[in-house]
Formats: sequence, structure tokens, C-alpha cells
Amino acid sequence: MMVKIFLIGMMGCGKSYWKKELAKHFKTGGYDLDFIIETNEEQTIAEIFQEDGEAHFRKTEAKLLRWFGEKKSFILATGGGTPCYHENMEWMNQQGITIWIDETVDVLLERLLPEKDHRPLLANLNAEELKIFLVNKLAERKPFYSKAAVHLQGKDINLNKLKQIIKNA
Repeated sequence: MMVKIFLIGMMGCGKSYWKKELAKHFKTGGYDLDFIIETNEEQTIAEIFQEDGEAHFRKTEAKLLRWFGEKKSFILATGGGTPCYHENMEWMNQQGITIWIDETVDVLLERLLPEKDHRPLLANLNAEELKIFLVNKLAERKPFYSKAAVHLQGKDINLNKLKQIIKNA
């Protein structure tokens, strides 16, 4: 089955996990946009932000996202901010199925606290600051995430449900 799936949502919501599960099930390529950017730029996301700034990162992100327009079948885990720039959300909706994985701030906090040192935007935040950051980021991104074809809340997500949604799309 040919599928073009874009997984969107906040960092820590499970995009990478569901990318692997869906790619395995549909026997297609599973990709992580941030990893593709790091490979292409030969720098980590943190280094790109630090050395070239967010504007350069977002431009590169949009360019590499558009590469998926040429692919026939894939599951793509986007970066948390990907839908919010360069009309990426509109483009993804034209290309395939967008699925917003919407986890609660408490679940995100629980998942991100142990690994925050590996995430440049979070490294210097304590638990309380991280929670405020997540609440604000989610509010800022919600108008973009809300344009997704499918909106799934964390507690409702399982492989069977995702397979059904994709088959019916």
C-alpha cells in the first residue's frame, strides 16, 4: 500500500515511535526530518541554530521537506515546529495525510525531562520552566497543528487505530 504520512506534534509526543511502527507495518520508508537536516547540513540542529540561526534552519527544513513531494510512499516524523513555517502545513496537507499526535503537557514533561540535555531548546530549563515552555509552545503551534487532517490524542493512539485511519483516507 502506498502511503504518504506526515506525523506532526510537539517534541516528545511520539512521532519517532509511531514513524517506526507505521513504516514497519506498511513496509515503506520511515524518515525523521530533523535527522535528514542534520545529515544534509553535517551539523546538529543545535549547531545550526547557534551558528546560522533559526531562519536558516527553517529555510533548510522547508527545502528538505519538499523533497518528499517526489517520493511515492513514506512515513515522515516532522520537527515540532515544521508545520509553523513556510506554509509547510498547507503543503503537507496537499501531499498526503497529516496526523497530529496530541499529548498532554504532563505526558510531554514526563518524557522530555530525562532527555532534555539532548534537546537544545530545553537543556537549560528546570522542570517548572520546562512545563511553562511546553504550555506556551503548544499554544503558539496549535493553530498550525489544528490544520492536520487527523487529530489524535495520546490516550486514543494505537497501531490498529492508525492503520484504520490511513486505510480510510
